[in-house]
Amino acid sequence: MAKTINKKTIVTLKAAFAAFGVYFCMYGFRKPFTVASFESLSYFGVDYKILIIIAQAVGYFISKFIGIKFISELKPQKRIRYLFIFIAVAELALLGFAVVPAPYNILFMFINGIPLGMIWGIVFSYIEGRKTTEIIGLFLCSSFVISSGFTKSVGKFLMDTFSISEFWMPFSAGLIFIVPLLIFGMLLEKIPQPTEEDILLKSKREPLNGKGRKALIYQFFIPIVCVIFLYICLTILRDFRDNFNREIWDGLHFTFDSSIFTLTEIPIAAMVLLILSFMVRVKNNKRAFAYYHYILFAGILTVGLSTYLFQQNLLSPFLWMTISGFGMYICYIPFNGIYFDRMIAAFDIKGNVGFLIYIVDSFGYLGSVLILLYKNFGSAQTSWLSFYITLNYIITFTVLILSVIAFLSFRKKSKPKSNSNQFINFDTSKIL
Repeated sequence: MAKTINKKTIVTLKAAFAAFGVYFCMYGFRKPFTVASFESLSYFGVDYKILIIIAQAVGYFISKFIGIKFISELKPQKRIRYLFIFIAVAELALLGFAVVPAPYNILFMFINGIPLGMIWGIVFSYIEGRKTTEIIGLFLCSSFVISSGFTKSVGKFLMDTFSISEFWMPFSAGLIFIVPLLIFGMLLEKIPQPTEEDILLKSKREPLNGKGRKALIYQFFIPIVCVIFLYICLTILRDFRDNFNREIWDGLHFTFDSSIFTLTEIPIAAMVLLILSFMVRVKNNKRAFAYYHYILFAGILTVGLSTYLFQQNLLSPFLWMTISGFGMYICYIPFNGIYFDRMIAAFDIKGNVGFLIYIVDSFGYLGSVLILLYKNFGSAQTSWLSFYITLNYIITFTVLILSVIAFLSFRKKSKPKSNSNQFINFDTSKIL
């Protein structure tokens, strides 16, 4: 028994380490450019930095729409091949961005976003449907919290220390992450398939064809629509904070160096990981799925309340960015896989997480593009900080309403066999 437990623990740790590493390194090809300011550059009446962020985001959300079919039908034996091909294409696109003069190099940032949008679905397909998916998924999700800040720090370090230009910096940063990504990718490929116990607890995960996708949408139409729109809100908030982190800090008149992007994100990742890790101990899938909605309620209220306290000068800029970031990420992270993993298990859905992740992700990044266009054309005179504060309030209110509707709709869909399995039975004595 001890040997079995030890073996399962080792597999879990290996999977968590490999998944974390792959996605952490992927951010080295996606986010370093956002730390550059590209000051005084604008084309077509739009700030150049907004243009390249939109270009990458458009590629990213097109990739998500493609991924609805591609990832949901992806066969396990082809995953590693596509993973490495997509990363290679993304890095070559960054080379094109460096070599081709502006504004024509905007096209290469668009190309960069397309392959990178597929990476999450590939990585999560390795870990879904396991008894320990939640804990592995949390390590995976924490990677983009930490890596976003870390890769920006790398980008700023390259510019400050080696005087690398803002155009060559993204490609140079990508070179640093190529070898580690290859190593982590091979480790990910070596983790064992889900065991019989995993399948019994979380249901078998299978490719989902067009007929199956339509049936799933029809069955859960109202809650899925609510989840799509609340995820759009969360993606807008997360992407705006992520892409314009430097501008927000500038607006706060806070003295900082390259480490600030990492220092705020590490405590966020640690707090989110600690809180969500307790969900692993909730064995009943319906009850766990319900608890995720309560976490969502609490997290989004944290965003709104911390913003109010900051405006009342009751929180320092550093604390506000950390606490509001925590509230946002504890809402955002579950929708990147572990929420849907529990949904599939709770309702015994025949399919996989990839389809659900990509259907919400595709609309999420579309929303992110639209808000950037609105900022440039509809609210150009508003500072980045003021715009971000307004977003915090609007999204808090919207997400709270949509999450309540989604929760009630899922509760209605739940058909428990007994009281102990009820979707809304919140007897905390039965959590363990």
